[in-house]
Amino acid sequence: MGVSTVFVALAAFFWGVSGGIGSILIESGWAPSVVSFYRGFIGLLFVLVWLLIRPRSSGFSNRQLWLWSTIAGLGVAGNFSFYFISIEHGSVAVAATLMYCAPVFVYLISFALKLERPTVSKWAAIALVMIGIVLLTKLYEIGASDLSLIGVGAGLLAGLSYAVFIFGFKYAAPHGSPQAILSIAFAVLSIVLILPSDIDQTVSVVSSSEWPLFLALGVLGAGLSFVLYIVGLKHTAPALASMIAMVEPVTATLFGFLLLDGSLDIIQIIGMGLILVTVTALSVTSS
Repeated sequence: MGVSTVFVALAAFFWGVSGGIGSILIESGWAPSVVSFYRGFIGLLFVLVWLLIRPRSSGFSNRQLWLWSTIAGLGVAGNFSFYFISIEHGSVAVAATLMYCAPVFVYLISFALKLERPTVSKWAAIALVMIGIVLLTKLYEIGASDLSLIGVGAGLLAGLSYAVFIFGFKYAAPHGSPQAILSIAFAVLSIVLILPSDIDQTVSVVSSSEWPLFLALGVLGAGLSFVLYIVGLKHTAPALASMIAMVEPVTATLFGFLLLDGSLDIIQIIGMGLILVTVTALSVTSS
């Protein structure tokens, strides 16, 4: 296994761990918007250091860079927010797996924009993912489960938001450096998420005993992980990166089992497996 592959795997692992950390903070009474804000803001500080170290070819004078990076930032803001809302109303395992459905939304958007040609196999794969979602979330007995429609909906919106980030980053990439794109994206995220946040609670984080968890969330969940992922992706085949990305929901699930007393029954495990395998196959085929 090459160093680049290790970087991608570490990034996915850190994203999975960040979901668990966010769940702990939310259970401690912190609002999802505050948790999301600090994850993005600390990530912004991290990538700004990266930008200072490697300022060349930033592309800040290019309007297209600002446009698509802003769209990417709105996507990340939605992804972080809806992910933690889904955790609040469900579990970290379900939220992470629903967010992993992002490639399905990428396909649907590509179909709508005529960037990708729909085929029977692709529609079949999307249908399998939908069946997996029903099994994982137990939508057929939503009233009797620990989940809520808010939790399920937020998890899917987190995946849709991540798809928006993927498109934004893809179209921004030719116009500037990754560190410049991430700097703009995280700056947009910080501005968007500070507005709806409880200012008193946001300020109180600095003096709280749980600030190390917020710091770990920002460094692992946004700063270091994004840098590792982008650097690793340069020398890792997209198909392999798609398979390695499965580390994130698996890590989040294990975190929920081991530290948060989470549980899934056999039907939910089958649903999770169906989603992970199908989405990975879709990503590999697209690559």
